[in-house]
Parts: sequence; structure tokens; C-alpha cells
Amino acid sequence: MKNLIKYILIVFVFTGMIACDTLDPIEENRLEFDDVSANPDRAEGILLNAYSGLINQNTFSEGGTDDAVNNQLNNGYKRMANGQLNSQFNPASRWGSYERVFWVNKFLKIIDARETVWSRDTLTNDMFYLRLEGEALALRGLHHFYALEGHAGVGASGELLGIPYFTEFIDPDGNFNVPRLSFEASVQAIMADFDKALTLLPTDYGLSEGEVDPWYADLEGFDYVKYQVVNDNYFDLRISGRIVKALKARLALFAASPSFLDNQGYYTMAADISSDLLNDIGGVSGLDPDGVEYYTSDEDINSNEMLWRGSLAGNSSALEERMFPPSVNGNGEINPTQNFVDAFPMESGFPATQENGYDPQNPYENRDPRLKKYVVTNGDEFGGGTINTGVGGGLDRVDSIAQQSTTTGYYLKKLLRPDVRINNNGTAQGKRHYNVLFRYTELFLILAESANELGGPDNVVNGMSARDIIGAIRNRAGIAQPDTYLASITSREAMRDLIRNERRIELSFEGRRFWDMRRWGLFLNETAKGYFFDGDNYVELPSVEIRNYQPFATYMPIPNAETIKFSELEQNFGW
Repeated sequence: MKNLIKYILIVFVFTGMIACDTLDPIEENRLEFDDVSANPDRAEGILLNAYSGLINQNTFSEGGTDDAVNNQLNNGYKRMANGQLNSQFNPASRWGSYERVFWVNKFLKIIDARETVWSRDTLTNDMFYLRLEGEALALRGLHHFYALEGHAGVGASGELLGIPYFTEFIDPDGNFNVPRLSFEASVQAIMADFDKALTLLPTDYGLSEGEVDPWYADLEGFDYVKYQVVNDNYFDLRISGRIVKALKARLALFAASPSFLDNQGYYTMAADISSDLLNDIGGVSGLDPDGVEYYTSDEDINSNEMLWRGSLAGNSSALEERMFPPSVNGNGEINPTQNFVDAFPMESGFPATQENGYDPQNPYENRDPRLKKYVVTNGDEFGGGTINTGVGGGLDRVDSIAQQSTTTGYYLKKLLRPDVRINNNGTAQGKRHYNVLFRYTELFLILAESANELGGPDNVVNGMSARDIIGAIRNRAGIAQPDTYLASITSREAMRDLIRNERRIELSFEGRRFWDMRRWGLFLNETAKGYFFDGDNYVELPSVEIRNYQPFATYMPIPNAETIKFSELEQNFGW
């Protein structure tokens, strides 16, 4: 961790230039702390480093779960799932989030000094201080949350531990040898940063004059025109009060989960926060009808699906080049498993079993419509060609080309733009892509899970129950109505299974399954299966990839280099 601080001290000046167009040379071209804090562009540039470390949906950690196989032999998640995960090799490590924590603490030191002039107008300057301090505290909480999700666990002592929590910038010769807090103390520390941020940030950017939050509206001499300078729609992609509340709901659900506190109080918090936010968009009726394929739009809009996103990547084809089947000039990197395909119910809403009409030799008929939207199956038209993964499939056939053709009989479709074209000469017709950080559908699922855990399928929280939410999500997906299967569910346990399955489908390939399996305490070593058309029949590939996680891998390791350097840093059990 000391190395992170040395790095920050060396380069924070240069990253502080993010917001600058020019820089006048000074003696030795070196800027000290006073120089940076006196220049608002350079000071804010330090804060922007915390935004560079936000974790989006494109980690494709599903290659380390039962949902997918990565066909690249050197892929970190593939190696991890195959037994190589240890305290020295952990592709899912979040310990690097501490680098952003120290950037934030450096910025908060600037804020505390009150030497930076964001505006010569006193009111405008005060509002800049409010918002920027709020952003910094929210981001500090978020990056600690990333570390907590990645490294919380039962320590060698048998205690459920969290993470070290840093609220000050530490110089290289300072004390980094601090113990981990308990898990709940870590959660509470993150919540404290989030709560303080909520007293400083606008609920949303671009609010009308009548909607302005009281901590701004009550400032002496408040002027809405000046307020707009600080909190206009221009800042939409920055963290806001609404986003912080959503992150609190996500954190509360994580804390409440069976592998951690299994606590009704945190389920209540998750339910209350998520329901309040969802009622702001109309409750269950506010579920975005286009949310199933939100990633296919060219429009630069904030719909009821996008709670928080990054910038739109214009005319890109990089993701499709990685994921398209080889016959349409892709590398077919992520191969959904038969395990994942089996999770999609029949169109009737009942599980895909032969008793419910599933035909193993006509496996994709009368299925949940999301299956064809998220997975390329044998015979599908996709990317400008017909994709056959069985006999006669050429480049797209199972195992036709090492590290390029599918290993499971499936290619990924979700998150991809089907209208991207990758030409034989190496050129491509790209399309815009969303960099998603939080969707409203996840918030609906947080409410469904927490409400059910609190009182079962029909427990109503602020006007919504788990049954209401799951019914709306399945209706949007195209499940036949009335949803007789949903109506048949009466117990908390059966609804829990359905919610987990809906979450698996709806949030697939968005980086959640890897962590959901751990917080729920699910079996991690489910063998990855495939499905192959042999020219006459479909046959199961029962063992595409055998998973080999250690029995204690529910909780991920602290990096070995850190525990060697810092004697107070207790390692999780087994690592």
C-alpha cells in the first residue's frame, strides 16, 4: 500500500491536469501541494482519478461461474475457476481500489484547507465545495465497498472480518499497518460516508428551482442561476444523491446476505431505500419496457433503466470483435453454458423440464424470449451470418478453432450490438455502447429479494411486493400471461429460488453472478456443461470445464504481498 502512496505523490500533479487545457511551465516543471490546491482544475483532477476506477459490467467474471466458459486459455477467471486461485493470483481482487481511496483522501485534504477558489462568487464557491466534498465522500465509500465485496470473509481467527478503512491521506512514512475492521464495522463506515455525502450532494443534477435540495436552497442569498452553474445537467454522469441511495441499498443487501450477517435489519434497510427510489419512477409501473435489451439503443438518454452509467462509447466494435462467432470475424470469447440456458423457463413461465413441455431435441422452442436475446443458439442469424455450432458449422462448430470457436455450443449475444459488422478486411461498422454502472432493474431485484426475506412473496414494502416485481419483470420479458407458475409460489423459499433465477437471467453478464454466488453461499464447483448438434440429435456435453474452487473460496483472499508487509492484516481462512 505504501507503493500506492509513492505513486500518488509522484504523479498526482499530472493526473490533476485532466481538467486543464494548458499548463504554464514553472521551475523544474514540478508542482507542490500548494500549487495544486490553488488551481481548481488541477485540484479537481485529483478527484477525477476516483472515477477512473469505477467497476462496470464488462468484467465478464461469468467465466468464473456456472454461467459461462471463457475460451482464452490465459484468461484470469478461467484459470481461477480451474483451481489456480490463491492469495498471489486473484484476478477478481479489489485491493487496487485503495489507490482511489487515497486519491479521494488527498482531495479531501484540499477541501479541508479551503484554499481552492472554484468561483470568485462566494455563493457559487460554497456550492462547489458542497458538491465536490459530497462526491469525494461518496466515492470513498464506494471504493471501500468494492474492497469489502472482494475481500470480506471469515479470518484465520474465525471472526467475520471486513477491511481496513482509511479516512486520511497517509504519507509514505506513515502507518499503514492497521487491522481489518469487523465486517459490520466496515459496513457502518461505508454507510457513514454515504450518509454524509447525502447531506452535500444534489439528489439529481439539473433539478428545477422547486426541486432543489434544502442544503442548497437554504444557503444565505441562494440564487438558482448560480446553483445551475454548479449542479446543471452537464454533470449528469457524476455521482449524485440518488446514486448514493442506490449504492446504500446494494450494500445493505450484500451485508444482509446468508454468507455475511444474514440480518433482517439490513434487509429492511435495503427494502426501504430501494422502494423509496422506485416509487420516484412510479413503482412497478415504472419498470422500463425496453429494459430487456437496454444496450441496443443509439439514443443518449437517461431512461428508467439507466440509474447510473458512464459515457457512451461512439461507433465502437471492440466488444463484438471479442465476442462475435468466428464466421462473422469475432473471437467467440465468452461461451454461455448449458447450465445458464437451463435457467431460462418455458414461455409459460414453468421451469424447462419435459413435464412442462421442454423437448431436448427442439430445445429452444417455446422458451422464455430472453434466451434468444441473450444467447446465440444453433442456427441463429447473428452478426450478419447464420451461426451453426453443430456438425457442418464450420468455424462456428464446437471446438473448431482453439480459443476462438465455442466450447459449449453457444455464443454470447447479451450486451452486443447485433447491427455491428466486422468486415473481412479488418474494418468494422461500429455502434454506440453503454457503460452501465447501475440499472433500475437491479434496484427492483434488490427490493424483491429483501421484501421476500422480510415477509415472503406478498410482503408489501411501500406499495410493492416480491410477487408484484417478479411478475412485472417476467411480463416484460414475454412470459405468457397469466403467469400460472408465479401464482403457484406461496413460500418464502420457493420465491427466493425464483428471485435468484430471475436475477441470474436479468443481470447476466453484468458482473453480478460471481459475487451473488458467494454472498448466497452457493456451490461454486458446478461443472460447466454444453449442448451439441451431432447432425441427427442434440447431445449434452456433460463436462466442458470442471471447476476446482477450494471449499473456502466463498471468501476471497487478501493479497499475499499485503499480509506479508503488514502484520496486523489478518488473512481470510484457508489462504
